[in-house]
Amino acid sequence: MKTTKKLLALYGLKWNPFLPDVPIEGMWSPAGLEDFLHRIENLVMDGGFAMICGEPGLGKSKNLQLAAHRLEHLEDVVVGVMERPQSSLGDFYREMGDLFGVNLSPANRYGGFKALRQRWREHIQTTLFRPVLLVDEAQEVSPVCLNEIRLLGSAHFDSQCLLTTVLCGDQRLPERFRADNLVALGSRIRYRLFMEPHPPDALHDYLDVVLEKAGHATLMTPGLKQVLVEHACGNLRVLNNMAYEVLTAGADKELSQLNEKLFLELFSRHPVHT
Repeated sequence: MKTTKKLLALYGLKWNPFLPDVPIEGMWSPAGLEDFLHRIENLVMDGGFAMICGEPGLGKSKNLQLAAHRLEHLEDVVVGVMERPQSSLGDFYREMGDLFGVNLSPANRYGGFKALRQRWREHIQTTLFRPVLLVDEAQEVSPVCLNEIRLLGSAHFDSQCLLTTVLCGDQRLPERFRADNLVALGSRIRYRLFMEPHPPDALHDYLDVVLEKAGHATLMTPGLKQVLVEHACGNLRVLNNMAYEVLTAGADKELSQLNEKLFLELFSRHPVHT
C-alpha cells in the first residue's frame, strides 16, 4: 500500500494505468469497439446473441466491461453478469435467479425456466427492453448451460427473443459453435467482434491515452514507448506487464521520467517472455 501511494504521489497519477483495476474513465477504447457497442445497444431492443473473442491478453474482458458500463447507464436496461461460467446446470439456475431477482429452486428446473421467462416478459412489457446477460470466459460454459441460455431466451416458436446475451471468450469459443450440439446457438450470433493482435500504432495510442487519463501524459519518453510496443507483440497484457515493471522500478529509483535505458536495465537481466 505504501509503495502504491508513493508511486502515485511521485508521478502525480490518479491510479496505476497498468493494473487490471483501472477505473472505467481510465480505459482505452480500441478501433472498432464503438461500432460494436452501438450494435449491442440496438440489440437490447430485439434480443439475441453477440460475441467477443480473441487470443488471451488482447483486452476482451475490458471491452466487455465497457459494454456493461454503457448498458447499465441506459435507462430501464437490466444487466446481469455471470460470475461462474463453469457452473453445473443446477448452479447455473441458482445464479440466473440471483441475477434477475427470481427465487428459483434448482430441484424444479421447469419451474425456474417458467419463472425466469415470466420475469423477462414482464420487464419487456414495462420497458420494451430485453434484459442483458454478459458472460466472460464463455469458453468455459458447458454445452448444456449454453443451450439452456438459448432455450430460455427463445419464445413463440423462436419468433421472439426474451434476452440479450453477450458471450466473451478466447479463440476456443467460436470453434465450439462448430460442434453439432452448439450449431443452433452459433447460427443465432448476430454480432461478432473478433480481436486480433494490436498493430504498433494502436499500442502507441493505448500508452498515450492511458497515461493522459491517469494524469501524467509525459511520464514515458517516446523512446521507451517505442521499445515497449516493439516487445509487446501486439498483446496488451504483455505491454501492461512490462510497463508496470518499468513504472515500479522508476519509482524505486525516484526517476522524474521513465526512459528506454531503464527498460534495458530491467529486461536485459529478465528477458520478456511472450
